[in-house]
This record gives sequence, structure tokens and C-alpha cells, in this order.
Amino acid sequence: MGTFSLICHPQTPAVGVKSVSVDWEARGDALTLTYRVGGAGGLVLPTPAHAERHDDLWKATCFELFLGREGTSYQEFNFSPSSCWATYGFAAYREGGRNADMSIAPAIAMTRAGDEAVCEVRLPRTILEGAVCAGLTAVIEEAGGHKSYWALAHGEGRPDFHKRSCFTLQLAAAEAP
Repeated sequence: MGTFSLICHPQTPAVGVKSVSVDWEARGDALTLTYRVGGAGGLVLPTPAHAERHDDLWKATCFELFLGREGTSYQEFNFSPSSCWATYGFAAYREGGRNADMSIAPAIAMTRAGDEAVCEVRLPRTILEGAVCAGLTAVIEEAGGHKSYWALAHGEGRPDFHKRSCFTLQLAAAEAP
């Protein structure tokens, strides 16, 4: 589908991070999201862990995907550079949050090269079934515990990735499995 640049929320400016982008590729039975962080010298990464479901990943550096369905329902995916992940289903804005099933766990690989950090996430393309729009987001933690919040778009007020106004990527029928 392409490469998308995320915007840092104005209330949480980054210290050293210069950019966050996401490459989106749906091919065969896989969806691959490649998150790139430029200016990542001070980026704080969680300790590598066994790949498993884990809550509260957004409290540290975390890459995210939101998939909006027809109406108000949506699904949230969290991908930690540690290799842990989580997914939640919502009936409407922050309503009915529950653990959502993943038939195949995402494969998460984190690499650093110079001043760039790259997190590649491979998911089953079937997660796109019924999705009409998407939000691509990231929580970036830098040295000293400073956090910045990045998204395709931000609503008014504090950072809140759950707002439907952040789901600006329209999904074409060609993206569906």
C-alpha cells in the first residue's frame, strides 16, 4: 500500500527522534508493517522477551495498529520491540475493551543501525477482514523516560489513538484477504 509518515503530537514533542514512518505491505497471506524511527540514538527499547501476549505494552516504546470496522467497532494491536504483543476489541470508542483472539501470533523483529531503529511486524492478512480504515501509531520512549506520541493524525486535546479521527488510512478492497 505504501509508506506513511507519522506526526508527533504537539503536546509531546520528541527529544532526539526526528521521524517515525510505517511501510505497509499486504502480499499473499501476510500483512507486514515496518516501523522506522529516525534519530533513534536516545530511543529506549524494552528488554527482549519471549514472544507472547502481554498487557500495558504502551507504557514503553510500542508500535500500534488500529483497524476500524463498519459502524463504531474497532480492534487495537500493540507490538513491543521486546517481541510481546496484544490485541483488543472495542464496540465503540473505548467501550467494551476485551482481549481479542489472534489465530497466529505476530512475528516481531527489532533492529538498530546507526541512528535508525526498525521494527518489522508480520501478521496474518486475515486481520484485515471487515476493516474499512486504519490508524498507524507509535509510543516512543527516549532516555530519561520522555515519551512522544506519533500517529497519522491527531484529534484535539491530549494524545488519544482511540479517536476514530486518527484512523485516516482508508482500506481499499484490494487490501482485504
